[in-house]
Amino acid sequence: MTAILQVRKRGTITLPVRLRKKYNLEEGDTLTIIDLEGGIFLSPRPILLPKLAGRIEELRGKYDLSLDELIKGVAEQRKEYCRGDNDW
Repeated sequence: MTAILQVRKRGTITLPVRLRKKYNLEEGDTLTIIDLEGGIFLSPRPILLPKLAGRIEELRGKYDLSLDELIKGVAEQRKEYCRGDNDW
């Protein structure tokens, strides 16, 4: 895919919707730009922790789990993982 972007005031650019959807980019996400001496490379660099925390909160609410229940479940999963009793 090729896209033409225009640099606006203060150096802002707008990424096409299809690229934002393809790479799951949302407002505030971080991108890395690399100067290749004659061209530039722009790559998504999503910060996963806020998205992961939001998803955990969403699921915790959906299944009506307390924070203590969630922590206990994580500890149990960790024990199983360390024993090798999993299909991962």
